[in-house]
Amino acid sequence: MTKQIISLSESAANRIKEIMSVAEKNSVGVRVGVKSGGCAGMSYVMEYTKEINPNDEIIEDKGVKVFIDSAAVMYLFGTEMDYKKEQFSSSFVFNNPNETERCGCGESFKI
Repeated sequence: MTKQIISLSESAANRIKEIMSVAEKNSVGVRVGVKSGGCAGMSYVMEYTKEINPNDEIIEDKGVKVFIDSAAVMYLFGTEMDYKKEQFSSSFVFNNPNETERCGCGESFKI
């Protein structure tokens, strides 16, 4: 069995189920990608997707479907996606073994 590009923690899967239950009707899932920017050079991007891009990698984990932007696959391989809820904030967290550096605010990373 080959390793998935990303895996989801229980809390990440549950949060995706929650946000998809209130998403616009024509949304088919969430897409994860990376973009240039931030103080360390790259940042994670998560958005609703209304159509399946034929180049997307599709991950199914814990009853949730996540679309991975094909340009992001090499940066995300082996990553665990988690969801942290704290007293004043909540966010998806990417535990990426490929990161060599992360900025102090946690918004961007370097590979």
